[in-house]
Amino acid sequence: MFEAAELGHTTPHATYAARLPGLRGDLMRAHLELRDRKFPVIVIVSGADGAGKGELVQRLNEWLDPRGVSTHAFWAGSDEERERPPYWRFWRAMPGRGRIGIFFGSWYSAPIVDRVLGTMKRHRFDTALDRIVAFERMLAADGALLVKLWLHLPRKEQKKRLHKLEREGRLAPDDWKHFKRYRQFTKVSERALRRTDTADAPWRVIEATDRRYRELTAGTLLLKALRQRLDQPARPATKSVAGSKRPRRDADSILDHVDLTPRLTDAEYDRALAAQQLRLGKLAWAAFEQKRSMVLAFEGWDAAGKGSAIRRVVQAVDPRLYRVVGIAAPTDEERAQHYLWRFWRRLPRAGFTTIFDRSWYGRVLVERVEGLTAVADWSRAFHEINDFEEQLAEHGVVLAKFWIHLGRAEQLRRFKERQAVAYKRYKITTEDWRNRAKWDEYKVAVDEMIAKCSTGVAPWTLVAGNDKKFARVQILKTVVKRLEAVL
Repeated sequence: MFEAAELGHTTPHATYAARLPGLRGDLMRAHLELRDRKFPVIVIVSGADGAGKGELVQRLNEWLDPRGVSTHAFWAGSDEERERPPYWRFWRAMPGRGRIGIFFGSWYSAPIVDRVLGTMKRHRFDTALDRIVAFERMLAADGALLVKLWLHLPRKEQKKRLHKLEREGRLAPDDWKHFKRYRQFTKVSERALRRTDTADAPWRVIEATDRRYRELTAGTLLLKALRQRLDQPARPATKSVAGSKRPRRDADSILDHVDLTPRLTDAEYDRALAAQQLRLGKLAWAAFEQKRSMVLAFEGWDAAGKGSAIRRVVQAVDPRLYRVVGIAAPTDEERAQHYLWRFWRRLPRAGFTTIFDRSWYGRVLVERVEGLTAVADWSRAFHEINDFEEQLAEHGVVLAKFWIHLGRAEQLRRFKERQAVAYKRYKITTEDWRNRAKWDEYKVAVDEMIAKCSTGVAPWTLVAGNDKKFARVQILKTVVKRLEAVL
């Protein structure tokens, strides 16, 4: 693959000077058009040590409107980054729609280096590359334009560059160590590029021996990618179609198999609540000491008791150890990003807990049923969510997901009670009644959500919610059990 980047391409100074003004003008015009088209652009600059990656990143920043560009250099992870799943550092750096993000280093760096140094086995390396392909495919499906540039240097040229950088005091700590493994780096990098060179995110290999050739080629490739996307008609805002899936027969419904009859007396509830909260309080501190983070996701019918259940959980935990995140309609900033972005960025540090009151499952529930998201978008979200949760589990995050189920008659009783009691009236809205009218559509969506997203690493817990006391104890017992299993 790299042989084509060792042909000795050069660009004379006169040619560079003649072409540069036109290229810069075209790039700036395309960048300004991007603001109105509202898709994010991710430019990855990777390649050989000493190939001029930093210089190229600086040049791209000069040529583009700085108000619409963010640049991120990914080196050794900080403590904050290491306490979260590896992709957290990339998610939080994602450019919003209408912006360009330049990534100096990326999700390719660690797998390639680890494979060359022998700390990652071949099968683990291939698994990491498969995850990269899935990640980039997900970004592209959400509208992102990925421009991946690999700067290549022949071995002799790299050696010259490293000596020059050393004389100038700009040599990175690992540059000579990596140079000694030039052939291994070339072999591993070629494999990485071949396996991740896709129609959605193709690689562009640039011969980096000559600075002027490198810069003009990179700028031209970025311009071409931008123009191809900008010249395409904007994607129509296709929406979901309510009732697009046939209703399940009762025998097919997962929710209809939830036994809603269990109840606790006040005395039973008081004893069980006190016992479980005591255990949870101790486990929360043990998790902090062992650097185990936890994520709890609460979903359920309106008036199912999510809020009161969350309160019983946090009553047991020191307030320094948790954060509750209520999920409502996305803000303008959140709408400019992939729907998972606002959840990735709120993941807890090691030893802490984040509780989501509603979660990423809104994509396949309210957005689906209310026609807020295209069918193709919510349909692929099942796989995207499973991969997200798998990454949490691989990092050691304790994940518990609760669907609080209740009968339709019980929901009606609670709605009427909220209307009748003054201090509860704020809890009932016209939206609650509108959602209730779509009970059957939501039921279909919930059944499919549970069937497709209850996995070995992230199973759903279906909570019998007709009796709030029983539901709260069931949730506490589940959290305690999950923590005891890992501590």
